[in-house]
Amino acid sequence: MNYKIYSLKNGIIVSCQITDEKGFYDPKNPIYGPEMMALIARAAVNGGAVGIRVNGPKDTKAVKDAVNVPIIGINKMDIAGYDVRITPTLDAAKQIILSGADIVAIDATQRPHPDGLTSFDLIQKIKKDFKVLIMADVSTVEEGIEAERAGADIVATTLSTYTNYTMDRKKPDLELVQKLSKMVKIPIVCEGGISSLKEAKKALEFGAYAVTVGAMIVNVKRIVTAYVDIMKK
Repeated sequence: MNYKIYSLKNGIIVSCQITDEKGFYDPKNPIYGPEMMALIARAAVNGGAVGIRVNGPKDTKAVKDAVNVPIIGINKMDIAGYDVRITPTLDAAKQIILSGADIVAIDATQRPHPDGLTSFDLIQKIKKDFKVLIMADVSTVEEGIEAERAGADIVATTLSTYTNYTMDRKKPDLELVQKLSKMVKIPIVCEGGISSLKEAKKALEFGAYAVTVGAMIVNVKRIVTAYVDIMKK
């Protein structure tokens, strides 16, 4: 097993992205931007994070220069006519690879991808052209199996509830983690909706190789807003 993947085992990956409640980037947030992401990443690694997930070339480079743990790079793009956003094209992958990503995360759902490619095709092209590690963000067991067959190195439950055929699922999707752990041989990362220590621990018990936590660690504005909303009620 690749040492960068091995170093993630039983650990926490911190997703350094500043988004609003709907998942869109929030430039008005005071901690938005590459410099702040690098600082947050350093704090996370000082606390014991084994990896950092980050979006876009600028943030990827800033974080790569700031920490010495594996960087999982994504490149979110909104392309007219397509629902896929996470590193949807070969060029999107190239941009973050050149910025220093050790692992590239892509949308590996069954939804249509730009350039006439399937997620299977995209995984194989990235592997062939760049010889980089790939994390396949999926929403179902079948997608995880297909991603492994295409050559993905890690599968993550990131997109459960985001596809129109999994909107009825619950976050964090521990059931998907458990099923994937029995159906694929590559490591499973539980990502999406982890908001407590108890949930993170349970994810490992259900078969996750590692756990990703984002907003509930890094996004001060959203965390405080959640407290405020509950206290008002």
